[in-house]
Amino acid sequence: MKETIVIGADHAGFVLKEKLKPYLVKKGLNVLDLGTYSKDRCDYPEFAARVAEVVSKGKFKRGILICKSGIGNSIVANRFPGVRAALVYSVKAARLSREHNDSNILVMGSGFVSKKSGEKILNVWLKTEFQGGRHQRRLNLIKKIERGIA
Repeated sequence: MKETIVIGADHAGFVLKEKLKPYLVKKGLNVLDLGTYSKDRCDYPEFAARVAEVVSKGKFKRGILICKSGIGNSIVANRFPGVRAALVYSVKAARLSREHNDSNILVMGSGFVSKKSGEKILNVWLKTEFQGGRHQRRLNLIKKIERGIA
């Protein structure tokens, strides 16, 4: 069964989102687009929350968010329990976000990431596995912080 990945963007990330969706399908994924569906001005927190909520609740394993800088989406998404949203502008950061942080939401800024670099980032992010070990200990600390017991 093919994995489904959720994707969302605001108006500033719409064009890049639309350019990257076919690449995800080509990589063998089903893509569930949670909006926005046009370049009409909108508010990024709405779409970041949609994606983060379904990942947080375990309905989907991974998600992608795109806005102009990626910063706002990262702030919103990381407010949801169990979400580890990583703002990524490079292949190296994509790899490290998976190996060390087990990121489950990839956040990109359309003002910094092109279609070509976005595809490279996605490829690495999708195929890189979490290393565990000392990194698992750190994720466990994050889980404690989320539960308010750190």
